[in-house]
Amino acid sequence: MNILMALSQLEVTGAEVYATQLGDRLKQRGHQVFYVSDTLSCPHQGPHFKLRFNKRSLPRRFWHVFYLIYLIIRYKIQLVHAHSRASGWSAYIACKLTNTPMVTTVHGRQPVHRSRKKFHALGYHALAVCENIAQQIIRDLGVPSEQVSVLRNGINSQEFYPLPAANNSQPVIQIIGRLTGPKGELVYQLLKQCIDLNAYRVQVISGSRPDARFAEFESKVEFCGYSSNIRETIQQADLVIGAGRVAMEALLCQKQVFAVGEAKALGYITQANLPAALASNFGDVADDGRTELDIDYSSLAKQLAGLQQQAPVSEQLVAAVKAEYDLDGVCEQVLKLYQRAYVYTKQKEIPIIMYHRVTKDDSLAGTYGTYVTTERLEQHFQTIKLMGLTPITFSELADIGLEHRFDHGKRYIILTFDDGYQDNYDLLLPLLKKYQFKAVIYAVSGTDHNRWDVEHPSKPEQRFELMSPETLRDIDQSGYVEIGGHTLNHPKLAELSDAEQRHEIQQNKLDLENLLGRELSTFAYPYGNHNQQSKEIVKQVGYQFTVATDSGPVAMHEDLQQIRRIVMFPSTSRFGLWRKIKGNYTLRKAK
Repeated sequence: MNILMALSQLEVTGAEVYATQLGDRLKQRGHQVFYVSDTLSCPHQGPHFKLRFNKRSLPRRFWHVFYLIYLIIRYKIQLVHAHSRASGWSAYIACKLTNTPMVTTVHGRQPVHRSRKKFHALGYHALAVCENIAQQIIRDLGVPSEQVSVLRNGINSQEFYPLPAANNSQPVIQIIGRLTGPKGELVYQLLKQCIDLNAYRVQVISGSRPDARFAEFESKVEFCGYSSNIRETIQQADLVIGAGRVAMEALLCQKQVFAVGEAKALGYITQANLPAALASNFGDVADDGRTELDIDYSSLAKQLAGLQQQAPVSEQLVAAVKAEYDLDGVCEQVLKLYQRAYVYTKQKEIPIIMYHRVTKDDSLAGTYGTYVTTERLEQHFQTIKLMGLTPITFSELADIGLEHRFDHGKRYIILTFDDGYQDNYDLLLPLLKKYQFKAVIYAVSGTDHNRWDVEHPSKPEQRFELMSPETLRDIDQSGYVEIGGHTLNHPKLAELSDAEQRHEIQQNKLDLENLLGRELSTFAYPYGNHNQQSKEIVKQVGYQFTVATDSGPVAMHEDLQQIRRIVMFPSTSRFGLWRKIKGNYTLRKAK
């Protein structure tokens, strides 16, 4: 996908570090990532476009929207990920006008006023970096809870691993963070009231220049400026004071952390107070609606005086932090949201269409009419070609990568044929070769004909032959067909015991894999009939993709054991096919 990261900032923030690290991860996975922001100091892969989001006059905001629309169109942006209020507001308008999916990561408390409640401008979904932010968005802005979830601002944990304890003759305390706004005032008060500047060597690490009020500390405090490598910087620290990403990264290095943020003071982080630290982003966000820091500095002074009595940071604490913030795990969750946002905003998903038998004419319609004539099927193939859709198999989808099914310039469709009839070899395969299309055939392996229909007690069907094992092998080796599992005897799985279901599914898979000499990746429930146990069994036996009929989530990636398909009928015309495969059919049907 082509993704635009939008930020508004004048100095390095945790949001920028997260956005660029996430962007680099997405780039590694084959996505194209672009950035638009006032400034961008962190190393990053992908173009950066400068836009002064901090200039918020009405004319400027119009310009921001027009420029974002230009970027979306010029670079074929498929999703915008905003990381700040100012950029989010403009991105929201631009995305609405261009029907572009948008999500927002909310890194801090949101201002509460009437217009913000009416126009929260968070896009399809808001990702709060901690629980207190999520609660505030829902409580104060009235955002529906289903549009908000908590996802940590991930850290490239491979860059942060335990450091040995510092061996300093005089303990080193490092304060890391901005020197502007509330955090600047916090740093000033820590230096003024809390830290014994004679007992400790104090270093302030910040991209902000110290203003006049810090002049009184120049002889006793080292103002070290910005660090592009926090891990290297904190090697010599005995204690790191900070909040947000600073606290997380220091803990991953097994450094003692004293968490004080814009909303609350947590003190030394331990296993006991880690849940409170996670919920408040290590002190940056209150849980009670307060917007001003209320700190007992004398209490902090007493705690800091006991630095040398503190127990070392445990490996269990480091592991707990890594589990919450590991960038790869966060990236996986972000990509799932991107896919969902794309499907529901663009109203598009890969069409997966279902056929059964192929006949020369209507004389072999049978009792149930589960067929399509070669004339009708060729009309369908011509329409698919005219629409620019590329038929692929599930194995090819796995190779492409499920998250890449919406990549710009790619339009995929999956053609499926159930049961494995002989006519698929006789009549379907020549058409696949003619149009250079691929298809998936789901084969029953326990009978040589459609016995499940022929032996129906009240509505028996004509006998139609299934492909022999030799024919199945031939069509599989043709290069145009992927064979999938479809049980031994085509039962309604939900009506069977767990043991019977497992036998039908697993033995069919073993039969076909022994015949074809390769593993199967996809399975189809006969009649689309299944229950939760069916889903668990197909996953356990190793199927990556399992198709149903008209059940399952609209977005395919949300349940790979219950993928929706679109039924084709003998009467489905060119127009009917177009209507069903243009992208939004399953969304309309699911409403």
